[in-house]
Amino acid sequence: MTGVTATPEETEAVGRRLAAGLLPGDLLLLVGDLAAGKTTLVRGLVEGLGGDPGEVSSPTFVLVQSYPVDRGGIRTVHHVDLYRLADAGEAALREIGLEELLSDPASVVAVEWPTELLTTWRPRGTRCLTVRLAVRDDGTRSIAVEEGEDVRT
Repeated sequence: MTGVTATPEETEAVGRRLAAGLLPGDLLLLVGDLAAGKTTLVRGLVEGLGGDPGEVSSPTFVLVQSYPVDRGGIRTVHHVDLYRLADAGEAALREIGLEELLSDPASVVAVEWPTELLTTWRPRGTRCLTVRLAVRDDGTRSIAVEEGEDVRT
């Protein structure tokens, strides 16, 4: 899936479309610069999974936000922001409970600023989608979704 969005509402719509194909246990790696639309996309994702998009906010300072949803066997979206932990080690990631979140079989985990460690912590068989968001020169956003294990930015 690839596309270009011109407004936050269009970026949310991409999140809703992405939600339609998600399975319990999926891991989404959200890659993009500051203000690229990562949280906006999660807002659409939560709505597409039957949750309240008004509850979605950037987890930059709290690191993890969890939103109740109810669609397709998915009960929770865990929204994680590792921006402030970019240089932190494994212990800091364990402290915020990241391993447990990745092991929640009835959830989808969406991680902003992902690290390489995520692919080793996810349970065997977990599908991993990388969502790349970029602000273009004209202010629009390009969004590309790829299935795979590459968490490098």
